[in-house]
Amino acid sequence: MDAEAQLSELNLVLPPAPQPAGFYKPIVVIDQAAYLSGHMPILPDGTMMTGRVGDEVDQQHGYQAARQTGLNMLSTLKNHLGSLHRVDRVVKISGMVFAAPDFDQHPAVINGCSELFAQVFGPDRGVGVRSAAGMVSLPAKISVEIEAVFEIK
Repeated sequence: MDAEAQLSELNLVLPPAPQPAGFYKPIVVIDQAAYLSGHMPILPDGTMMTGRVGDEVDQQHGYQAARQTGLNMLSTLKNHLGSLHRVDRVVKISGMVFAAPDFDQHPAVINGCSELFAQVFGPDRGVGVRSAAGMVSLPAKISVEIEAVFEIK
């Protein structure tokens, strides 16, 4: 499956690659692995999707925030690698959800990112291992933060 063609077919436009918000690199490539730092749900206009899932915002908002975070991650990959054609597969996604104490649907929120990657890279290459956890806080009150590892060519 051609990831760049899939983006077009899904009518998805990648936002500008996010710039580091601190002292770190957004991506480090070692051999055939691309390690992505935690990414945020930054919208194309530069604002962030914020709010604690389960009380300030609903689960669907969290899902959309995870999907937007996935788009930002794809943008980082394309910006650094030159093309998404170099991505061989998703290896691991680690998702953190800024969640109310009684909210327990963290995996359903992170599905926003996981399902995006499956749509772009296909069900075999786009689905890897994953964890999803709730957090008492996240930077700038963002709804989700996601990091990932990709196998590259």
